[in-house]
Amino acid sequence: MDAVEDYVARTEGTCGKEKDVIITFKYDKKDEAIKKILAKATLKKSIAGIVFEMTFRRFSFRLYGSGKAIFRDLNNKEELNTLLSELLS
Repeated sequence: MDAVEDYVARTEGTCGKEKDVIITFKYDKKDEAIKKILAKATLKKSIAGIVFEMTFRRFSFRLYGSGKAIFRDLNNKEELNTLLSELLS
């Protein structure tokens, strides 16, 4: 889990019917994190090179050039940490 701690500054959840998780990457590591994620996940759609619709395994998420990512349909924190660990290693 060291990769997660190295890159992630904050994790937040959203309210509502769909439970999304918002990840904010550390400012000084965000470009490196984005580069790693773009290399490992499948790009579905890109909007002006700033917003990326991605999939990795069975999970879909949005990656933002500002250093945030929104993950959908995660069951628990362990699943999130495993996913982030694989993407950021």
